[in-house]
Amino acid sequence: MLMVRMAAVGYTSSLVPKEEPDMTAHAIPEGFAPLRRSSPLLDLLGPVYSRGEGLQLEIGLRADNRHANGRGTVHGGVLATLADVGMGYAMAFSSEPPLPLITASMTLDYLGAVQVGEWVEVRLEHHKRGRQMAFATVSVQVGEKVVVRANAVFAVPQARD
Repeated sequence: MLMVRMAAVGYTSSLVPKEEPDMTAHAIPEGFAPLRRSSPLLDLLGPVYSRGEGLQLEIGLRADNRHANGRGTVHGGVLATLADVGMGYAMAFSSEPPLPLITASMTLDYLGAVQVGEWVEVRLEHHKRGRQMAFATVSVQVGEKVVVRANAVFAVPQARD
């Protein structure tokens, strides 16, 4: 009864194996390569790709079933993580040596859904860095369609004497 009820509202049981989409049918867009700097979280989400450097850095991900919520679209937490990484990495690696920025605050506006199998890109739109704080805005896009707009404030740690 529970499984039937869950299926009626769009959820599937974890006991039933889901079909994995054929990711070989979906090419990685030109210019993207595996992200050189990763983390345990990005290793779970990925592979995550990048193109460009510094403030022109773009982050990309091919959404698959691991990223889906119960309704079959990409979970907002995955999109928030990509936005945070896109802003943080672009800002951090825009200087030498890279800055160890810390996300202090982040807000997101969800403007559309991302489907499993779609290619998601994060692009830096605005940025400003001060001595103690940095600010950034990114768009998360599927093609030319903006699905998330995110803003963040980053703390710039001060070197200790």
